[in-house]
Amino acid sequence: MQDTLRAYKASIFQALAHPTRIAILEVLRDGELSARTIQEKLSLEQANLSQHLAILRTRQIVANRKDGNQVFYSIPNPVLVEVLDIMRRYFQTNLADAVRVLEEVEREAPAR
Repeated sequence: MQDTLRAYKASIFQALAHPTRIAILEVLRDGELSARTIQEKLSLEQANLSQHLAILRTRQIVANRKDGNQVFYSIPNPVLVEVLDIMRRYFQTNLADAVRVLEEVEREAPAR
């Protein structure tokens, strides 16, 4: 069972492992948007957006619905937004630590 869960987690992280897909999720975090609106907000080519949305749909990270000739996308599980927020905090913490180390190195470096 643990291996199955690990494989599932890995497949989700693989789907999230592209900056464009993260950007798509960030614009969807506040609610449903049409594919056209996502495309305009992110300045993406339609074919490029379609490829990324297909990957996110396949992993059930985004949901879609049709209304006439438009397709709307949303994040069906709000826990994913929390995961993205946690990753932002993780990045900020690591960045703050890196800045502290750099400041220490600069203080300890001999004057030139």
